[in-house]
Amino acid sequence: MKKLRYAILGFGGIAERRIAQEGFALDRARFAPHVFIELAGAADISAGRKQVVEKLGLPWYESPDAVFKDAGIDGVFIASNNASHFALANKALEAGKHVIVEKPMATNLAEADTLTRLAGSRKLSLSVDQMMVHNSYNRKARELVAGGALGELNDITLHMEFCYGSTPDEAAAWRCANPQELGGPIGDVAGHCFYMAEFLACSTVKAVAAVLTPKTLAIPVENGAFIRFRMESGLTGSLRVSFNDPRGNLESTILNLGYEIYGSQGSLKTYGTLFQLSGHPGEPVQIRVELESGRSSEIVGVDEVRNIYQQIILDHAESIRSGKPMTGQDGVHNLELVLAAYESAAGHGKEILIPARRSS
Repeated sequence: MKKLRYAILGFGGIAERRIAQEGFALDRARFAPHVFIELAGAADISAGRKQVVEKLGLPWYESPDAVFKDAGIDGVFIASNNASHFALANKALEAGKHVIVEKPMATNLAEADTLTRLAGSRKLSLSVDQMMVHNSYNRKARELVAGGALGELNDITLHMEFCYGSTPDEAAAWRCANPQELGGPIGDVAGHCFYMAEFLACSTVKAVAAVLTPKTLAIPVENGAFIRFRMESGLTGSLRVSFNDPRGNLESTILNLGYEIYGSQGSLKTYGTLFQLSGHPGEPVQIRVELESGRSSEIVGVDEVRNIYQQIILDHAESIRSGKPMTGQDGVHNLELVLAAYESAAGHGKEILIPARRSS
């Protein structure tokens, strides 16, 4: 079986530890090699990353253009800064490469629509990295909700609050320094919360209202936001996201990244499931799901843990092999929710309706 060969564009820490070592299974001590996919190289704007790439046994490409010109590369995983996503994805698709791109897929809707049209016209698979839906504990939570374990849902709240931007290096990083990158708490982590709310509740967000929280960090991007949303099912919920909330130490910070779902017969709470972890042994914390009835509580286990980054890549590769390319439309919808939150915050919390053309 001929393997599909991918290259990573943008080889920062997450690309190294999560996408390469976990997603593409380069950490042989933890993961078996994939049968029909392989990581065939990487490029980054920083030449200093060359040594890291080559230490992993990967070819180093001097530029993204070198990747695009390589006929032996089938697809690219774009893990660069947000403002570069569109240009790199557009060039990749023009070159006939299938694309996985980190969210947000672009910084405006016109660019996002351009990518989906181009991918469709070229019959190429376009996927946006919404990896948390593959977390086995999140999938278990969704199963419990759908199975009626909580009764009729009446509220859901998701939160990704932590401290980032308090050091000079972090404050100068693109997530904090340039609002046009959509790298602040709304652009960086509310996007995760939006798609997870829809996944868990099996419904689509149709309206968003947001306000910014007070600034305590002197960085150009927002420090945090409180966001309310309404779903097509009638369920309402909220998101809390921030860069200026210390949450103790590393372990307690990670465990705080989760959600609560409330229903007429009980509630469900997760710890650490809105993060980069999958639930493997040896991770910094043991992520978990708790089911509460009011009279008793239960820690809910899962039958199997799957790596969230591997599943994103495997699903994309299977869409290529099956001739059923992914469209990227879920990424367009997610971007619209993020932009609606920014628009609402600029309008002092005015509710923004999501057009039906995207909420379908």
